[in-house]
Amino acid sequence: MADTDTLTRPVSRIDFDRFPRTALCHQPTAIEAMPRLSAHLGGPALFLKRDDCTGLATGGNKTRKLEFLVGAAIAEGADMLVTQGAVQSNHVRQTAAAACKVGMKCHVLLERRVPDRDASYEVTGNVLLDTLFGATHEFRPAGLDMNAEGEAVAEALRAKGHKPYFIPGGGSNPTGALGYANCAQEIADQCAADGQRFDWLVMATGSTGTQAGLVAGFHAMGYDLPVMGVSVRQPHDRQVAAVHGLTQRTLEHLGAGSIDKDRILVDDGYVGEGYGIPAPSTFEAIHMTAQQEGVLLDPVYSAKGMAGLIGLIRQDFFKPTDRVLFLHTGGATALFAYEDQLLASLT
Repeated sequence: MADTDTLTRPVSRIDFDRFPRTALCHQPTAIEAMPRLSAHLGGPALFLKRDDCTGLATGGNKTRKLEFLVGAAIAEGADMLVTQGAVQSNHVRQTAAAACKVGMKCHVLLERRVPDRDASYEVTGNVLLDTLFGATHEFRPAGLDMNAEGEAVAEALRAKGHKPYFIPGGGSNPTGALGYANCAQEIADQCAADGQRFDWLVMATGSTGTQAGLVAGFHAMGYDLPVMGVSVRQPHDRQVAAVHGLTQRTLEHLGAGSIDKDRILVDDGYVGEGYGIPAPSTFEAIHMTAQQEGVLLDPVYSAKGMAGLIGLIRQDFFKPTDRVLFLHTGGATALFAYEDQLLASLT
């Protein structure tokens, strides 16, 4: 646990003005108390960082990353964004909207990563919004190196006279992670302004850019707030290695030194059968958060993160006096792609 003085006093600041950036995001996003959920669980005081309210295309965490990624694309003279993700990717939806915002085209590769879905899975939810934003798309089978696939498509488009800028899955590279280094500074500023502190930050971790950016940002500022990532896909050791690698590269991009691997915290107990496949704990988190706080979580990322938070409380991981901040990464539009399972889980 970090001491109160550390978390409320002024902290070192990071100069983000040296990086290309374009405004896409409603910020700062609010920090809200969750008193009913806290009481329901009999746990520590819970709070919500509302990055589901970043504004672009119904909001979500990828918008912060896209401010720096699209800024870099504009600086390079690109006329098209190319990216990849799973079929119901929140990142793809926000990238397609960002392209509209700055007058670029968008082409996406969608990986059929989630097995045993019916045909509607590929036309509803985020895919419907991708289409409304005018993105063109093509599908890929599961298990390919999707970033390599995307790079190859970008090269083919370049050969046809386009000027594509390729964004890796989840926007998770050192440029994209700047968005969450910036969010770390935003959280520190909000705590300083309000005289409040948090002892833990809990979040869903997948493509690693959000957790890596937060850890890098807090480390660069000398701000002591541990970040617990609840894995939505990979086992513990692989996720820790991936987050640590991107955290290191982000710190190098910031010119802010290095960080020990033991500073990367991951709980892989809520993955269930795999990415995009909700576990019983996922549905419990969706229903509980909706009915206690009126907040919608998605079945791929944020609900698995909340399931992890609920599980940690039940395991007495936190002290009763702790104040725990949960980062809501958005994604509620994907709920419609899981309608049958959500309704069945109510019975």
